[in-house]
This record gives sequence, C-alpha cells and structure tokens, in this order.
Amino acid sequence: MQQIFEMIKTIAIEIGDLIINQEMGYTDDTNTTGDQQLKLDIACDLLIEKRLKETEIVKAIISEEKEGVIPCNQDGEFTVCYDPLDGSSIVDANLAVGSIFGIYKGEPKGESLVASAYIVFGPRIELVTIIRGEKPYRYRLVGSSWQQLGAMSIKDKGKLNASGGTQKYWYPKHKKFIYSLFDEGYRLRYSGGMVPDLHQILVKEGGLFSYPGTEDSSKGKLRMLFEVFPYALVFEAAGGYAIDENGKRLLELVPEHPHDKTPCFFGSNYEINRLKEAYGVL
Repeated sequence: MQQIFEMIKTIAIEIGDLIINQEMGYTDDTNTTGDQQLKLDIACDLLIEKRLKETEIVKAIISEEKEGVIPCNQDGEFTVCYDPLDGSSIVDANLAVGSIFGIYKGEPKGESLVASAYIVFGPRIELVTIIRGEKPYRYRLVGSSWQQLGAMSIKDKGKLNASGGTQKYWYPKHKKFIYSLFDEGYRLRYSGGMVPDLHQILVKEGGLFSYPGTEDSSKGKLRMLFEVFPYALVFEAAGGYAIDENGKRLLELVPEHPHDKTPCFFGSNYEINRLKEAYGVL
C-alpha cells in the first residue's frame, strides 16, 4: 500500500505544478456525466493515469473522467478509482480543490475498499491517507518533503454545516433539518468543492457535510467509487459517521455501475443522529 501512497505524493506535487501553470480554459469535450471538461481536468487525469500505470501493485484504474476499466499491471493486486480534480469548476476563482483516490481489492464496492487518500490544493498542499483498520493521517508538503501532522479525529459534536445541492430543489424535510442546525448556531462552510469542505470538518474535528437527494436529482451528485466511499473510510476511522438517506452505512452500498451516485452525509455523532431523526430513520 505504501507504494501507492508514495506515488500519490508524487502526483500531488505534479498536479500542484499543473494548477499553477496549466491553461484553465474549457475544452469541447464532456466527461461521463456530461460535464464540460477543463483542459486542467484532462491534464490531471492523464498525469494520474500515467503514474498509476507505473505502480506495479496497481492492477487497474477507473477514472471519474472516463468510462470503463483501464488495465495496468497484470500481476497487480489493487484497483484504484479516482477523481482527478474535484471542484475544478471553482479553480478559476482560485479556491481550494483536490484529488480523491479509492483503493479496492476485488470488485470495487464499499466492502472491498482497503485504503483511500485525498489531496487538498489550497494555500498549502496537504494529503490524508487511510488504511482500513487504522487511523487517517494528515501530511503537509513543506518544500520538497512531506511533514506528518498526526492522526485525524472527530469529536462528538461540531460547529460547521456544509450543505450541498441547489436549495431550490431540497426536499422539505432536508431544508427544515438544515435550518434547524443554523438555529442552533452552526456556521455555514460550503465552497462547492467536496475535498476542501470535508477536509475543513475533519481539521476542525466535527460538523456535518451533506449532499442529499433533491427534487431534480434523487441520487444527488457524488459518485460512490470516486468520492463517497473514500471519504466514508476516513470519517469512520476518525470516529465519525458516513450514511445515506436511509441511515445505512455508505460502505455497505454496492454500485451497479462505476459512476453510480448516492445521497451522502458525513459528520459527528450528534449531527448524524439529528439527521436520522429528521429523516425518520432512527
């Protein structure tokens, strides 16, 4: 596993350079879900594909930007599913963005996720890695070396509320629940990038990130293999919770297609229990 994590550290430095120097304009192409691709999206995707193919223990890769499974090394053990540049639509505003990696052994699904990692490209480049059964660890790039900042953990209750989805299309029960948290004094922290928003909740040791099903998109926006499962592993290992709208653990879900989506909620014990109560799934 360390071989993959070391390659992800290399990828982080190289994508950091791309973000600074790559042209930001849009291409005429769209990805698998119809989103128009930035030139930076494509450059990051190609970079990650190249580096993971050089990693001997990687058997195959699945990119959020492409259809299908891409074979890598015949004798490899792991399939790596990745989102090359989460939040790319806000990169032109110079806000933090990130990359997410889910490392699977066997058929890609929640139960076969053995490790994950994500990179935050903000004022500084940070990396979080997690191996199933262990704590998530946070690193920061200082010069050309990585400094470990320690294990991450979540308290029983937080103060932050990151609420995704277009409010116009929220279901009434979700809208009522979110506003009840604001009535309790929760602070809105939502940038439009999953990586920076979830990272902030982890660093601040609690809160709630929600991307619900909505009237215009019943399954939400976030993809299980590339985004949801990797973060579910991090949150659970840090002492938090990661569930769907039925109160089921996200890591128990099984996608039918690599690009399947699900409503998802990540947070501390208090916020998740409040959510279950509001959704009637206690």
